[in-house]
Amino acid sequence: MALPRLLARALHRAAAVSAPAAPDFNSFVVRTNTCGELRSAHVGQKVTLYGWIQYQRQGLFLVLRDFQGLTQIIIPQDEAHSHVKKLLSNAPVESVVRVTGIVSPRPPGQENPKMPTGDIEVKAETAEILNFCKKLPFEIKDFIKKSEALRMQYRYLDLRSLRLQHNLRLRSRVVMRMREYLCNLHGFVDVETPTLFKRTPGGAKEFLVPSREAGKFYSLPQSPQQFKQLLMVGGLDRYFQVARCYRDEGSQPDRQPEFTQIDIEMSFVDQAGIQRLIEGLLQYSWPEERGSITTPFPSMTYEEALAEYGTDKPDTRFGMKIVDISDVLRLSDIQFVQNALSYPRGTIRAICIPQGVRYLKNKDLESLKESAKSQFNQEIMEIIRRPDGSLKSLLTKFLGKKQQLELIQALNMQVDDVVLLAAGEHKQVCSALGSLRLLSASLLEAAGLALRDPTAFHFLWVVDFPLFLPKAENPTELESAHHPFTAPHPSDASLLHSDPTKVRSQHYDLVLNGNEVGGGSIRIHSAEQQRFVLEKVLKEDSEVLSHLLEALELGAPPHGGIALGLDRLISLIVDAPSIRDVIAFPKSFRGRDLMANAPDYVTPEELEPYHIQVSWPLEEKEAKKN
Repeated sequence: MALPRLLARALHRAAAVSAPAAPDFNSFVVRTNTCGELRSAHVGQKVTLYGWIQYQRQGLFLVLRDFQGLTQIIIPQDEAHSHVKKLLSNAPVESVVRVTGIVSPRPPGQENPKMPTGDIEVKAETAEILNFCKKLPFEIKDFIKKSEALRMQYRYLDLRSLRLQHNLRLRSRVVMRMREYLCNLHGFVDVETPTLFKRTPGGAKEFLVPSREAGKFYSLPQSPQQFKQLLMVGGLDRYFQVARCYRDEGSQPDRQPEFTQIDIEMSFVDQAGIQRLIEGLLQYSWPEERGSITTPFPSMTYEEALAEYGTDKPDTRFGMKIVDISDVLRLSDIQFVQNALSYPRGTIRAICIPQGVRYLKNKDLESLKESAKSQFNQEIMEIIRRPDGSLKSLLTKFLGKKQQLELIQALNMQVDDVVLLAAGEHKQVCSALGSLRLLSASLLEAAGLALRDPTAFHFLWVVDFPLFLPKAENPTELESAHHPFTAPHPSDASLLHSDPTKVRSQHYDLVLNGNEVGGGSIRIHSAEQQRFVLEKVLKEDSEVLSHLLEALELGAPPHGGIALGLDRLISLIVDAPSIRDVIAFPKSFRGRDLMANAPDYVTPEELEPYHIQVSWPLEEKEAKKN
């Protein structure tokens, strides 16, 4: 047989093996079809459907819904089927029913192009109410506004909505593709790690779990960090896990007390290798309906991100970058400028708000300045470019025409633009202006100026973070910028002993549209270096991590990894306002489960085996008595 023919057959067989078959939604169940799959090709067939009554009109027809879609059911009007008519006409909305009938074309002119099943209807012959629904706390429709507390109290009803159905199914597809990419294409091993562990230094607050040994507690891990490093010491080489993680913190729109990470670790890898892996993983698992993403992702150092965007997670979908105008104003006689530039890292910086005069009201500008004052203790001065090209500001009387022109050119100011200027210490100034940049963008968009494309996905690597930062509560002490297992930048390793504040780390964050969706690092694999960081730099008790230190002394390979925040990533993909919209059973803003009312009280008798007694506040004691 000719070689081309053999090759064609081989390729055909390979395609047949690799191409996934369409899922069979009707296997193992008693229905013949789902409510979303019937088309004109099914006309004449007898079908059995199961679902919820979405809508019913005057005993003439109803719309049946399941996870895949909607089908219109015609209620029979003849005497022979009077029991079917009575049954379906009296069933409340959201009751669960079984309907058997014949698929028929809709009468001419009654087709519904907005429904995938809009060309057909099912004429009911038999029906059964499997479960009557009592009065609902809210309608199961996406356009009906419900309070978030009510949605979470009746989460099982909220899950019936098309939006949450879509979000959770897309999440499942993305995770499945990630598993294929990591395990099937690149040889990763999926390993489950314990969720009962011990307290370890650094990071967020951990949940404590009592044990039956007096005074001893487990801790729920913030991440599988130590376990995945130990798996590398154990020679697994490539680890992956859809990992549950826990932090004893209240909920935020992009944070939960319990959350999910795509957790990854590799041996014998460098930073570039991890980045290429993640770029390939996201490209492979990205939902087709959300367009395509281009790799490699751009990269920016931490210092560049802070200087240009005022944050380590820049939203690069729009401009309004922070501009250094120190040199323009350096020779001026303005007192606050000279005071700011006298600091060791003193600077004068500004952002230019396009068409700010047209789109922002005076109260908006005042709220921006108040925000900088309250959050960053930073004074802000505004400059406006008038229609005649001149500048309006308290500064202009101190600036000559040449300096004003240099200022206009440095900031690329156009007519009706508004500039917000800040002077002071570098990080404080940049952080304040970075916050005002985002607030200004939101105000402009609310007023009708399109800045950020909601369909665009701008990925960015932020690298070269400092290894240590001063503690907020005590700036003379240091804490890890990422975590205490992060390796120093090779070029800065010697500074660990002489000036640890100047050491850069091998820590990298992945940012999407101004949100951190992943973070990782190359790890310290030397026990000596790890012990020095813990004891001498961070002033931590290394004995708590004796198991890890001992493992590093027993042939630990160089290794590194990353964790992607799955909840946050999916919420950005589907453009959800909160990660709670992509989690099946989320916690409330205060970290509570409103459906089951958790956390809940435990009786003294139940606490006794754990050697724990609860000290009740006085008002709670009185409430419990009554």
